[in-house]
Amino acid sequence: MNINLGDIFAIMTAFCWSSAVILFDVSSKRLDSFQMNVLKNFIGVFGFIVTIVILKIPFPEFSSSEISILLLSGVVGVAIADLFFLAALRKLGSGLVAVVSTIYSPSVFIIAYIMFRETITFQSYLGALLVVLGIIVSTYKTPQISNNRNLYLGILFGVIAQVLTAYSVLLVKPIMVDNPILIIALYRFSIGLFVTMGILVLRNGFSGLFLTLKIGLRKKTVILGAFLGTYLSVILWLAGFKYTLAGRAAIYNQLSTVFIVIMAALFLKESMSFKKWVGVTLSVLGAVLVFISN
Repeated sequence: MNINLGDIFAIMTAFCWSSAVILFDVSSKRLDSFQMNVLKNFIGVFGFIVTIVILKIPFPEFSSSEISILLLSGVVGVAIADLFFLAALRKLGSGLVAVVSTIYSPSVFIIAYIMFRETITFQSYLGALLVVLGIIVSTYKTPQISNNRNLYLGILFGVIAQVLTAYSVLLVKPIMVDNPILIIALYRFSIGLFVTMGILVLRNGFSGLFLTLKIGLRKKTVILGAFLGTYLSVILWLAGFKYTLAGRAAIYNQLSTVFIVIMAALFLKESMSFKKWVGVTLSVLGAVLVFISN
């Protein structure tokens, strides 16, 4: 059995992100999903800077090509991918988006193989299949979408979001080998923050940006959600990809959807149907299969 820190970090990523989603759900009555995205990125970047200063982490001397890769990763993974994800969420709703998001793990498998010739064991692929099936079983609902164009566009946007997210983190995997994760996170999310803030200003003006920050920074659930969902989960997410195989990290990351189902039942009093229990059980079995594989 191969147990390493990367596996633990990847599982903790899923737990932190699912906790943040529940907190964001509680907090999102006065703020739309785009405003929440700006807030979580703002708080995350602030946290990265404070931690770097307190720990006195030196900035590496990145080459021009490495800086270009970091910036590209931020634009692709934090700005563009998030916009596609939010567009998919608006067209499909959270249930169907959760199903479409299962393309994340296969995307990591394929891109990691193309970029690094990386493969994982057959047992891990089987575990991934169980995790994906569990997510589909526990979250799928018959789409209440009368417009087929919206359905197809939503699926397309959701797939693009997951592929871009997978590509963006794999872009920086070689750079993470010899450099601090916090610096990598700061580069990626700073560019993502500037892009999303710029779009918010174009949409709502500077007054809209200031109002978003004013409302969001007064809410404890927003601050805690951003701490868990951006600051902590991003550090753990990158650490997972740094210290274990990308395919294994992706499978564990996918468990966030399962954790959300469980936490929604515990804290939001959503019903835990038989179908959800079956889905959760399949996903947990899949994760265990990956965990005990070599």
